[in-house]
Amino acid sequence: MKKEVLEFEKSKALIIVEIIEYVPDSVVIKTIIKKTTGNISAVSFDTGEKLEEKTSPFDTFIQIIDGKAEIVIEDKSNLLKTGQSIIIPAHSRNSIKANNRFKMISTVIKSGYEDVA
Repeated sequence: MKKEVLEFEKSKALIIVEIIEYVPDSVVIKTIIKKTTGNISAVSFDTGEKLEEKTSPFDTFIQIIDGKAEIVIEDKSNLLKTGQSIIIPAHSRNSIKANNRFKMISTVIKSGYEDVA
């Protein structure tokens, strides 16, 4: 897995699907915004790649921007295609699989949980 933190010019339009490339046999993660309160990343998956099962203490918003993805949440498979999104709930077991190559945007918001009972 290749991770990169990039500095993007603020107040300038971006075409996210064009700033991240497919790399053979790889998952590539480019961080667009990284703050203590959360982060936004663009991620590309080559066919057959996956992120192993994990849990996060925060909700994660996933939006598919190219191709098709399999998002597994608590053993339930969700097949998403370009333009579709899903929220992975905090503390849920989840994994992400590329049956075909795809690109996505992942958004994690780490603040606000202290206000939720």
